[in-house]
Amino acid sequence: MKIFCYPSDVLRKPGEEVARFDDELADVARRMFETMYTASGVGLAAPQVGLSIRMCVLNAEGTPEGERVLVNPRIVERTDTVTGDEGCLSFPGIFIKVQRSARITVRYQDLTGAEQTLEADGLFARAVQHEIDHLDGVLLVDKMTRVQQMANRRALKMLELRHAGTGDAFVG
Repeated sequence: MKIFCYPSDVLRKPGEEVARFDDELADVARRMFETMYTASGVGLAAPQVGLSIRMCVLNAEGTPEGERVLVNPRIVERTDTVTGDEGCLSFPGIFIKVQRSARITVRYQDLTGAEQTLEADGLFARAVQHEIDHLDGVLLVDKMTRVQQMANRRALKMLELRHAGTGDAFVG
């Protein structure tokens, strides 16, 4: 799998609800984890690897027990807000301060299709919100203030020149 970089059109396409829970979906999740680890990420959404489905993989702990696959996730509760540093595998080398909910409750389905609920805070909550943004076609550049856009203008332009219209990806 490869990670598509900004400004690839696939990143803007909201993911379709997953209806089939089978070995193929589990294999996609496994390959997404491998791709995420290769790129040193803590989360990866299906649209980032060219799949327009509502699924993401996360591991904010960096341990096998920390692996989470969220299918058709939706945030059902948010509390407080915090601002923290955020990067994105589809925007290599760009990091900005982003305001997110400090604590969230998420409903999702696991790889068998069973309904699950999780509560998250800290880095995990930030990563979940970031990946759900991807599932909705919302990108890091959309979270940038005008000042952040100006500060990252050169890096964004380099990504546009390198990846616009080519379908090139960051990781193979």
